[in-house]
Amino acid sequence: MNTQGGTVSGWHFFGGLVQQRQLIAKLIWREMHGRYRGSLLGVLWSFVTPLLMLAVYTYVFGVVFNARWGVQQANHGSFALLLFAGITVFSLFAEVVGRAPVLIVQQANYVKKVVFPLEVLPVVAVGVAALHTLITLLLLVVAATVMTHGLPASAFCIPLIFAPLLLLLLGLGWILSAIGTYLRDIGQVIGLLVTALQFLSPVFYPVSALPAGMQPWLRFNPVSLPIEALRAALFEGRWPDWAALGAYSVCALGIAALGAWLFVRLRPGFADVL
Repeated sequence: MNTQGGTVSGWHFFGGLVQQRQLIAKLIWREMHGRYRGSLLGVLWSFVTPLLMLAVYTYVFGVVFNARWGVQQANHGSFALLLFAGITVFSLFAEVVGRAPVLIVQQANYVKKVVFPLEVLPVVAVGVAALHTLITLLLLVVAATVMTHGLPASAFCIPLIFAPLLLLLLGLGWILSAIGTYLRDIGQVIGLLVTALQFLSPVFYPVSALPAGMQPWLRFNPVSLPIEALRAALFEGRWPDWAALGAYSVCALGIAALGAWLFVRLRPGFADVL
């Protein structure tokens, strides 16, 4: 990888992130604190916002459109939990991908500081989104435990479901933040794609509800496997398809490596376009 006239290996790049862990933690804390500073509810908005959206989606898709999960769904309460699981995963994806194109542009003052490691900015964005997701995920687990009168053993594999998704988002964060610094319109394009992807993902419906010929195409959707695996582990007591999760993890690792390489290659020109 070329960076500011020198070369670094992938190990050096990722090793540098480990060395910057204290800086990353401080930036995550500062953003979390700054986001809710002055608000009456503070961090409670992390609970209130998804619950409000859940109520709206449950009414629209569960009552108005009468969407069904077949034998998995017994009432509107179970439908709400299945829907909440999909929203939790997709919201994580949407927050990171939606912010990524403007991460460097909005922090132009850091570009002027040669010693500041700009590669940590996407890491911070993923970290903040992950913390918000953790809050909503805990809420989902508690609700599922109460409604289903217990938590299946398969629920303990949830971290293994989210780990490759976070790695994938980190790679996409590096790619989109680097390209977005040069092409400002990419932010608008990504916003449209994320909106479309929400309805092309199994958020409001199970994969099995689609025609058989369309179901294989959802394997190329980056959030399909995590959503389906989360629902299966939490509500059906089924462990993930380890082969599919392994393949997904390999792809996520490849995207992360590509993102790191591209970010390092494009970083020297950031100051010229800002």
